[in-house]
Amino acid sequence: MKVFDQSCLEGNRTGEIGHGLVLLAGFRPGDNVAALAKMAKKILELRIFEDEDGKMNRSVADLRGDLLVVSQFTLYGDTRKGRRPSFTGAMPPEEAEPMYRRLVQLLSESGLTVASGVFGAKMEVEIINDGPVTILLTDDPAPSESIG
Repeated sequence: MKVFDQSCLEGNRTGEIGHGLVLLAGFRPGDNVAALAKMAKKILELRIFEDEDGKMNRSVADLRGDLLVVSQFTLYGDTRKGRRPSFTGAMPPEEAEPMYRRLVQLLSESGLTVASGVFGAKMEVEIINDGPVTILLTDDPAPSESIG
């Protein structure tokens, strides 16, 4: 599973949020519900927002921020060969959609405002980025080969 954790000021369209995080979530074969709970906890507790001293010391939960979760199978695009990405590393949509819905549900149980995109739809996502903070959260095994 890969989740890009993108801090933002404001978003809109299907889901609209205020200050918080935009999450681009992709799933791969082998991802499971137990991993979702761990990822949701990491998302909620990751300290990537600045405190009064300018240090990344606050989480979205600490701020009572909002979350926008967008499904993004292209996170598993493999560009190592050729000029067109292969998406065979992504979980098939019929398996990924329940995972996506469960991630949204787990995050919603935090009591924070959670909005979501439409699974599998082509969407426009407008993000006002709050500084240079884009974090990749993954539970994928470390790659065994280098990119060359």
